[in-house]
Amino acid sequence: MELAFIPSPSRGVLYLGPIPLRGYAFCIIIGVFVAVWLGNKRWIARGGRAGTVADIAVWAVPFGLVGGRLYHVITDYELYFSEGRDWVDAFKIWEGGLGIWGAIALGALGAWIGCRRRGIPMPAYADAVAPGIALAQAIGRWGNWFNQELYGKPTDLPWALEITSSADGRVPGTYHPTFLYESLWCIGVALLVIWADRRFRLGHGRAFALYVAAYCTGRAWIEYMRVDDAHHILGLRLNVWTAMLVFLLAVTYLVVSSKKRPGREEVVEPAAADGAAEADGEAGDEGEDGEAEGKDGDAEDEAKNEAGSAKKT
Repeated sequence: MELAFIPSPSRGVLYLGPIPLRGYAFCIIIGVFVAVWLGNKRWIARGGRAGTVADIAVWAVPFGLVGGRLYHVITDYELYFSEGRDWVDAFKIWEGGLGIWGAIALGALGAWIGCRRRGIPMPAYADAVAPGIALAQAIGRWGNWFNQELYGKPTDLPWALEITSSADGRVPGTYHPTFLYESLWCIGVALLVIWADRRFRLGHGRAFALYVAAYCTGRAWIEYMRVDDAHHILGLRLNVWTAMLVFLLAVTYLVVSSKKRPGREEVVEPAAADGAAEADGEAGDEGEDGEAEGKDGDAEDEAKNEAGSAKKT
C-alpha cells in the first residue's frame, strides 16, 4: 500500500489566453536569473564591475541552450529522425531535452567570446559563476518534473514520484525521483564550491573545475538509476561514461593548475582596477591640494603676525 509519494503535475503548460506558459521553460529562465545574480555578487566581491556577469551571460546563455539541445539531439537522434518521428520536434526545446555536457561546452565558448570582448580572464569569470550554474541546474531539473520525464527505477519509498502519463511509452506508477536527487545534489555542489572557494581562495578556474568534478560524481550514480532510453557502451549508459571522463579532466586540471598557478588572480577586471586607481589618484591629488592650500594659509598668517609686530615696535 502506497502511503505517500510525490505527485506529478496534471499538465506541464498553462495558457494565458493564446500564450502557453510552460513549466520547463520557467525553470530554465529562473535558473538563469539565479546564476547571473549570484555570479554578479561573487564577481563584485572579487573586484569586478556590477553588470559584467550579465553582459557576458548574453553570449553564454544562448550558446549554452544551443549546445545543450545539440548534445541531446545527437545522442538521442532516434527520437527525431527514426521512422514515424517528425524531425521538426528537434527544435522544440520547450518540450524538454537539454544535455548539460553540450550546454557547458558551448556555453563556455559563448562566455569566452564575451570575456574576450571585455578583456576579462575567462578562468576568473568561470570561478565566479560556478556555484550559480550549479543552482541553475538544481532549479532547471524541476522542469523534468513538469514534463514527467527522466525518472528512475520503480520504487515504493515514501518519496517516490508518481507518474500518471502514458505518453511516449511511459508506464504509470511510482518511481525514483531522479530529478529531485540531482536537484539536491546540485545544491550541495554549489555550497561545496562556495565553502572551498572561501577556505582555500581558489583561482585560475579551480572553483569551476571543482564544480565540474563534484557534479560529475553525483551525475554518474544518478544516471545509473534512470530508466529512460539511452545508448549503452560496455553495459553503461553513455552519460555515465561522459561523467567519468569529464571528472578525470576536471581533477587533472585542479592538480596541474594548483601547481603551475597557485593562489588567486589579483585583478579580474582591468577596467575596474584602472577606475579604482584613477579614483585613488584623484583623491590623493585633492589631499595634496588641500595640504598646499593649508601651508599657504599658514604662511599668510605668519606674514600678517610679523607685520603687526613690526608696527607695534
